[in-house]
Amino acid sequence: MTTDYGARIAEIDEYAIELRKLIPDTVSAFAGLSKAAQAPGSLDKKTKELLALAISVAIRCDGCVAYHTRGAARTGATRLEVAETLGVAIQMGGGPSMNYAADALRAFDQFNVKA
Repeated sequence: MTTDYGARIAEIDEYAIELRKLIPDTVSAFAGLSKAAQAPGSLDKKTKELLALAISVAIRCDGCVAYHTRGAARTGATRLEVAETLGVAIQMGGGPSMNYAADALRAFDQFNVKA
């Protein structure tokens, strides 16, 4: 597995396309759920991306970290906002989340340079 998070997303996307061919209803339903959950409402998109990032770190999902750090960068999150989000994830997930938080900050830096 790469720690180039753009490449990580590309790796996942390649097989997500294959899954969409095999189980189109399931993948479409997940895409619809994601779109609805991330739509701005009482919480703006940036806040929702930061929430998703915290959960990604706490549950230790590499691919989720990649997608949601990219999302945070795209919505204009600052490095400090990401760091504070990661602090909450560490609180909730303990030591393993500390390691994922460090990786998430690296991912954010990679995407923020490209943003």
